[in-house]
Amino acid sequence: MTQVNFYILASSELEQRLQFVCRLVQQALLKQGCDVLIQVDNEAQARELDEMLWVFQPEAFVPHALSHANNSEQAPVNIGWHSDPGQHHQLLVNLSKEIPPFFARFERMMEVVVQQQDVLHYTREHYKYLRDRGYPITDHDMR
Repeated sequence: MTQVNFYILASSELEQRLQFVCRLVQQALLKQGCDVLIQVDNEAQARELDEMLWVFQPEAFVPHALSHANNSEQAPVNIGWHSDPGQHHQLLVNLSKEIPPFFARFERMMEVVVQQQDVLHYTREHYKYLRDRGYPITDHDMR
C-alpha cells in the first residue's frame, strides 16, 4: 500500500513550495536513489518546475526531464502533467489539484502544503480521500 507523507510549510508562497520540492527530490534521488515523478496540472507548471530544478542550488544537479521528452525514460526524475507515469513507481510528488488515478502503483506519495487557500482546500480533500481509504499517512509540520 502506498505510504503517504504531507509536508506542511509555514509559507503562503507557491515559490517556497517549489523550492521545498526541489530539495525533497534532491534528497530522494541522492540519498535514497529513488526514481521520482513530480505530477503537476499542466505544461506551464511543468516548465516552471523544470527551470527551478536547474537553478535552485548552483552546486546541485538533479537529472530530470519533462515526461513527454525523448530522454524521459532515462531520467530518474520526471515532471508530468498527464495520465501516463511511464516506468516510475517509487516516489510520486503530487503538486496537482487532483490525486492522479495511478498513484496507488507508487511505493510512496508526497504532498507539499503551503498556507494558500486554494492549496489548503485541495490538499485537505486529498488527505480526507486517502485517510478514508486507509492509506498510511504521516504529517510533517514544518511550521
